[in-house]
Amino acid sequence: MNIISIGEVLWDVFGDAEHLGGAALNFAVHAKTLGHSVSFISAVGEDPRGQRILEKMEVMGLPVRFVCQVKGRPTGIVTVSLDSSGQPHFTIHRPAAYDFPHLSEADLAELSSSRPDWIYFGTLFQMSPKAKALTSKVIETNPKARRFYDVNLRENCYEAALVKELMSIATAVKLNEQEADVIQSMFGWSYSSLEDFCRGTARRFGWEALCVTRGESGCVLLVGDAYVEAEGYKIRVADTVGAGDAFAAAFVHGLGQGWPEQEVADFANRVGALVASRPGGTPRWAVEEVGRM
Repeated sequence: MNIISIGEVLWDVFGDAEHLGGAALNFAVHAKTLGHSVSFISAVGEDPRGQRILEKMEVMGLPVRFVCQVKGRPTGIVTVSLDSSGQPHFTIHRPAAYDFPHLSEADLAELSSSRPDWIYFGTLFQMSPKAKALTSKVIETNPKARRFYDVNLRENCYEAALVKELMSIATAVKLNEQEADVIQSMFGWSYSSLEDFCRGTARRFGWEALCVTRGESGCVLLVGDAYVEAEGYKIRVADTVGAGDAFAAAFVHGLGQGWPEQEVADFANRVGALVASRPGGTPRWAVEEVGRM
């Protein structure tokens, strides 16, 4: 498939170590590992961190055509600390270069010429008015592309009205169990079960598919009227940074292939677990490894 991923690119800073990250970049890398053609849209600063991002993207085979360099703005960083279970806690430093992306009309025309099947976006990036306007432009110029919204609520990086707007333009949505609770609280909704939440919100917004991840307990998935639950995989966690983004890429992959719902859910669980077993948001892995889990 041809996929557009638009969003943040940054460095996850773990003490003295820095790992390339950002949900949209992580998703793009994992989607490419799954064999798809990916166009990534973001921005970096005119600084050493920004240059290293462009160099790493080229090594990974991701085109840098749509990643602009912003003068006077630092390349994004997130300070990450891990709790005893390997769960990350993020301190996001903004404004950053990715808050000021830009595409020319020629860039937009080239993106559209590939006839994208999917456009990926998340919440954090859309908090920037310039980034949100660019995302809307990309969606408007590719009306036939399905729209995948990975909710990814980060502290102080979302607003209720924005989340509702993004949900309203999505075709398929992924979030975690805690985010499902936050969304119900934000909008005053009350669902009796996770299945009820999935069916109710999908019906409310007209989504084709919805997935709620549950950490080591796996996930639940609704596609059309078919609701399934899939158990997770027990692994030795290195850190969970990027695991949800890998899961999202596998979810889109399975939906695009038209697999049965249970197969989509199980495959996404496997990919997410595999990435969680390795440090950083974009560790190297191969599809063959997923089958051997």
